[in-house]
Amino acid sequence: MLTKLARILPNRHMACRLCVSAVLATFALPAIAENATLPKAPDGFEKCKLQLQEKAIAAGVSAKTAQNVMTGVKHLDRVIELDRKQPEFTTTFADYLNRRVNDDRVSKGRELIKEHSALLERVTDATGVPAPYLVAFWGLETNFGSYFGKMSVPDSLTTLACDARRSTFFTEQLIAALRIIDEGAIPVEQMEGSWAGAMGHVQFMPTVFLKHAVDADGDGRRDLWHSLPDALMSAGRFLESMQWDGDYRWGREVLLPEGFDYSQADGRRLELSKWRELGITDAFGKPLAREDIRAALIIPAGHRGPAFLAYHNFKVIMGWNRSEFYAVAVGHLADRIAGAGTLQNPPPVDTPSLSRDTVLELQTALNERGYDAGKPDGITGPATRSAIRKYQRDEGMIADGYPGQELLDGLGVAMP
Repeated sequence: MLTKLARILPNRHMACRLCVSAVLATFALPAIAENATLPKAPDGFEKCKLQLQEKAIAAGVSAKTAQNVMTGVKHLDRVIELDRKQPEFTTTFADYLNRRVNDDRVSKGRELIKEHSALLERVTDATGVPAPYLVAFWGLETNFGSYFGKMSVPDSLTTLACDARRSTFFTEQLIAALRIIDEGAIPVEQMEGSWAGAMGHVQFMPTVFLKHAVDADGDGRRDLWHSLPDALMSAGRFLESMQWDGDYRWGREVLLPEGFDYSQADGRRLELSKWRELGITDAFGKPLAREDIRAALIIPAGHRGPAFLAYHNFKVIMGWNRSEFYAVAVGHLADRIAGAGTLQNPPPVDTPSLSRDTVLELQTALNERGYDAGKPDGITGPATRSAIRKYQRDEGMIADGYPGQELLDGLGVAMP
């Protein structure tokens, strides 16, 4: 099996088997008017707290825990600010990847593979997730446990549960957090995390914690803050629940032939043999294996950047975080930690970083010219990429669906 071109990273004796990360790393947030005033603690916050306390008790949280925690909960204006805040510019793939996969992080990951080899092998044996993936998730989520977030999870979740925008979701998360406190996993004063409630080494949301966190060190508590065995085993269990396939890698960098039809990069999954017939090779120009392994083609930086064939485990990684950038970063960092080199075709660093307003203008321009980009929303999604490809094809450009400078110039869309 190890000789097959499509399969597996180095085996576990060569530091294989990995994966973990955090749900809810990214939300699609609505734009806000430039002069909008962020809401302060609402007049009804105390009443909302009491209602949430009652809901928690009705859901099985002990009255003692619910009362003790909710009495001390404070409204955090900063959480509402962060929930509403939109980045002025979208991040380019080059910036995203280079910030997250660098020599320092790779070196640290390799050190930790050795330091925790017995624990990682145990997690791999139990879950099928290779060590380099587990360490890669750990690195991306909390920089190997160096930063968990400093906000009170009950305060953050109550603030968001009492805000109308996503009250139902965060009410569920708050009740789950109270259950975690109720079971004795962590004292309320130590339950700190991100502004949205993600917690511990692997940044689990409370509902994910309840379903997938385990006590791997045998101390009677599921502690994702202070117990690395608990954290990494829980991560492996979560990935296992999403059907991680330990026999295959996440994907691989590939080379595309000249004149390639980029409409193939639309999410369709084909067998490796089919991609081979289309002229795609591995990153070193060697033919792909003639196998029925299904893969999707990913081109996160357009035709000038790297291309990847993404296997089933890529979908599993995206079950943790719905960003393709994130999934590629996890996979590439895992490869590097396992001993692989840098990308053969690194992403170009001179691509424009587009603001949401620029994307809105781009979408409007495409629609006005008869290329259906959907309702303008400032997000370059599948409909926008399809419209871009059609426009590029009609204008004699390389139809990769990527909003590069040539496209912007052709549509008369000015950068801010």
